[in-house]
Amino acid sequence: MSTSLRFIIRDGLEGDIAGCMALDHTYETDHVWQVFIEREEPLFHQINFQTERLPRTLEVAYPADERRLRLALPEAHGFLVAATQDSSDLLGYLTLGNDPSLRNVMVNDIVVNRPYRRNRIGSRLMHIARRWAREREAERLIVALHTKNYPGILFCQASGLVFCGYNERHFNNQDMALFFGQTLR
Repeated sequence: MSTSLRFIIRDGLEGDIAGCMALDHTYETDHVWQVFIEREEPLFHQINFQTERLPRTLEVAYPADERRLRLALPEAHGFLVAATQDSSDLLGYLTLGNDPSLRNVMVNDIVVNRPYRRNRIGSRLMHIARRWAREREAERLIVALHTKNYPGILFCQASGLVFCGYNERHFNNQDMALFFGQTLR
């Protein structure tokens, strides 16, 4: 794919949901983040994360969720789409959840259609997400990722986010979430 792909980032609309769901959400990974929890005493826990190489490349289906997209439509939350300038074909999307009481904005989804990856679309979506969060006076931007989304982990790290926590059963399928965050001040 050419590095001169011309695209725009705009607010997502209800009419964009079907197009977003039709994007290729799959990704490949050769690594996962493995968690090791040692409970030595009732009050002492040691938690270690280690990058593990998989014996073979794993293709993973990202858990796209139409309901999450619909929940991001109201103005209190955020739904951004990347589209080509010429034909308005959807290239990717990002959804945000705003929690003003904690001054956090959570990136719930960041997806770039597989044929268009490595064209800085994800980076531009994150840039606009940061601006969106600052406009709402958020102090922190947080991204939740599955432990096997190693490409997403590398993307977050390259985008200036750092590991800031985990939840053992965060996602609907009870998978663990890794949180990467960035202070916006």
